[in-house]
Amino acid sequence: MEQYFHWFDLLGVGVFAVSGTLMAYRKNMDGFGVLVLAAVTAIGGGTVRDVILDLPVFWIEDQSFLIASFVAAILTIFWLRFQTKIPQTPLLIADAIGLSYFVVMGAQKALEHGTTPLIAIVMGTITGSFGGVIRDIMANEMPLVLRGELYATAAIAGGIVYTQCLAFGVEMYTSMFAGMIVILLCRLAAIRWNLHFPVFKS
Repeated sequence: MEQYFHWFDLLGVGVFAVSGTLMAYRKNMDGFGVLVLAAVTAIGGGTVRDVILDLPVFWIEDQSFLIASFVAAILTIFWLRFQTKIPQTPLLIADAIGLSYFVVMGAQKALEHGTTPLIAIVMGTITGSFGGVIRDIMANEMPLVLRGELYATAAIAGGIVYTQCLAFGVEMYTSMFAGMIVILLCRLAAIRWNLHFPVFKS
């Protein structure tokens, strides 16, 4: 099972790196800028989590994550040299899957190192969304999690479901699956119907 998780990790890193590369493309960055933006999008959230938890940073221990982000960025660059568009809907769906996976895995890592469920939810949300926050700040954009469809809210909802399932004695993998499904459904609904969490009137 651990081997499968590792491959899912790399796939998720690749998806997030693609979104970073697309932002760099829209901002007309050079090759170095593309690689930097792809990397911070892909591994930024997990890096922030590990630093806060005072753990060894995951991509320093296993450099395959860094390599995966660079490979995804380079493949996207080649794609954009021949195609000016990348299909948005499949990418958004892949991003939603990546978010659901990373939030739960981030929360799980926090719980394994002795945090409370509340902190685990925060760490999961950071894992899934802070790479995009760093990407948007570096690209001089308002972060998506602060302005777009339900994103961080979906991550929090999934983290709550995951930690509460564990609290009620549900088996770990079942709890993980439940949390991922909640995040995925929230994100897909937000993409389909442009759902927001409004506070102020327009």
